[in-house]
Amino acid sequence: MKNQRARYGSFFKSHILGCPTAVSMDPELNRYILMNEAKGFVPGYPQSMLDILGKCNIAAVHGSTHKLMRGTLLALVSPTMIRERLLPKIDEFMRTFLSNWDNKVIDIQEKTKEMAFLSSLKQIATAESTSVAQEFMPEFFKLVLGTLSLPIDLPCTNYRRGLEARKNILRILGQLIEERRDSEDPHKDMLGYLMRKDDSNRHKLSDDEIIDQVITILYSGYETVSTTSMMAVKYLHDHPRVVEELRKEHMAIRERKRPEDPIEWNDLKPMKFTRAVIFETSRLATIVNGVLRKTTEEMVLNGFVVPKGWRIYVYTREINYDPLTYPDPLAFNPWRWMDQRSECQSNFLIFGGGSRQCPGKELGIAEISTFLHYFVTRYRWEEVGGEKLMNFPRVEAPNGLHIRVSSY
Repeated sequence: MKNQRARYGSFFKSHILGCPTAVSMDPELNRYILMNEAKGFVPGYPQSMLDILGKCNIAAVHGSTHKLMRGTLLALVSPTMIRERLLPKIDEFMRTFLSNWDNKVIDIQEKTKEMAFLSSLKQIATAESTSVAQEFMPEFFKLVLGTLSLPIDLPCTNYRRGLEARKNILRILGQLIEERRDSEDPHKDMLGYLMRKDDSNRHKLSDDEIIDQVITILYSGYETVSTTSMMAVKYLHDHPRVVEELRKEHMAIRERKRPEDPIEWNDLKPMKFTRAVIFETSRLATIVNGVLRKTTEEMVLNGFVVPKGWRIYVYTREINYDPLTYPDPLAFNPWRWMDQRSECQSNFLIFGGGSRQCPGKELGIAEISTFLHYFVTRYRWEEVGGEKLMNFPRVEAPNGLHIRVSSY
């Protein structure tokens, strides 16, 4: 990306995952594109992603359908839902999930992947989450790999595996919906809300729409929550002063509670430093490199004509390392986020922008905050082997990231 920019400037043409694409590395233009969906831009995700996540997923639709879908999703992850329904489930899950790590060597990459998936599954289908998890999880991991692959439908390709995983997931979720229809039990979870028929003001979803929404919720929260949690553990290990400050914040919350008391909505607000750690981790690790849009008409951008139907890759990675916005940009410094009026806050596009800002932003932050709460108040940890991390095109530890955990 940097080589291309050096040769052609911050707006150039390319070809990504089978589509002619204009790449924008210009912060002002990126902001304009994200904030102006009505002016000729719609989501432009690659064919592999649309095929595997489904035609009804929120990233694929636009206009009035997007409005309806977004309304449904926002109702599922509203502050009231988080406070009353989701946070108690998250707390119960994290408390159990993190209960027996003492004196073990664990692969934190593997653990955070499991954690993100199982925590979401518990919020979606609380009663059945344990029974379907074993069959569902490996299929879901194949689906994730398939979404970012070339759409070549041949045996043994990630794309084919992703399509087959989607079929299996449709079967698992279809059965779940059927079983729920046959039972009288009013399920107070996300799937229960999506299936509800008694709300006359709400758009009624078909089974296909319900299933695509469930896949969307699982998919959108999975990589961001798991990778941010893993990288937070990594950065905290490398910065003892940050761990000290974070632990102080969480111990203060714990001191006000009995050991069995859960994390509640009112506990999240004082977690200002935790929020700063999450933002700084997301910025420095750049979990999300950018977003794709598609032009619905020929348009002129930065003096160039972009044909109708081209993808535009809004590359936001570079903004995270701009020294004018983030002094000493390669340093892990959560304190830079403690001033609400700082430049950092206004330029932060990690959760997208405009009408497509991530609906689950606060839910994701609540999940990672609860994970960090139980992790730093229960344990100390050290890295086992200096395993290498890849930062691009996605953040991962190819051989895992192993840590030795002991009680605090």
